[in-house]
Amino acid sequence: MKLRYSFGGDEHLFVECSEEMSLEAFFHSLSMTNRVRDAKIRGVTEICPANASFQIKFDPDIIHPDDMLKEVQAIELADQKSEPVIKTRIIEIPVYYNDPWTHETLMRFRERHQDPESTDLEYAARINDYKSVADFIDAHSGAPWIVTMVGFVSGLPFMYQMVERQRQIEVPKYLRPRTDTPKLTVGYGGCFSCIYSVRGAGGYQMFGITPMPIYDPTQTTSYLKDFMVFFKPGDIVKFKPIDRETYDAEVKAVENGTFAPPIREVSFDLNEFNKDIDGYNAKLEGILNDH
Repeated sequence: MKLRYSFGGDEHLFVECSEEMSLEAFFHSLSMTNRVRDAKIRGVTEICPANASFQIKFDPDIIHPDDMLKEVQAIELADQKSEPVIKTRIIEIPVYYNDPWTHETLMRFRERHQDPESTDLEYAARINDYKSVADFIDAHSGAPWIVTMVGFVSGLPFMYQMVERQRQIEVPKYLRPRTDTPKLTVGYGGCFSCIYSVRGAGGYQMFGITPMPIYDPTQTTSYLKDFMVFFKPGDIVKFKPIDRETYDAEVKAVENGTFAPPIREVSFDLNEFNKDIDGYNAKLEGILNDH
């Protein structure tokens, strides 16, 4: 997988690992990002991974752009010899699918949707050849997802499902963006799932909502006291469908500081994953559930 480089002005180096999204491209991007960070190159001020690419911001008064490029190319040569293995964590995220808040919102914006006569879940199920919304929810929550980017909106994770390419869900964004999306909406656009960290405009299909805050600039949420953003690239996410009663209980648990998302440390090996995708995912779920 050969990298492509381009400069954005005098301070940014953009590196593309692939024109198409894949787990292999993401792993290459994440590995390169980590290696550049670990190299502590003098003059580098910021590194931003993004799905199958990454961007480096640097001070040209400290390191010349040509020298910056040489440093990254040297790191690329070393990275080609490495195994695609990362130390990460698997996290269970509760989701109240087909909830009343996203439903009310999506009904206000049907004229901006591909199919105004159906809900977002009904549309997604139909175009992905599922017999029912329940079957679609089973597919969306059945296999884990990997966080491939955090950003665009503060703390918002983009997630790519860890299944064979032919089994991945594909759903386009709205024809025109909404001016409103409830906070903590679980959305979908293209091949990516996401969680809206704050309320605001948006264009992804809306499938449900989570009671679990993922961004807290006040750092008062019990599990966000050390860092205001919950997700980081490489995190593995398993969605857990919940009902209204559980949702309400977990909202209260968040408010009183007793909610603790299930998190387990794992080592993820892409080569082993590709040998038996369903088996590897079952192994990850077993680790999450202490099996």
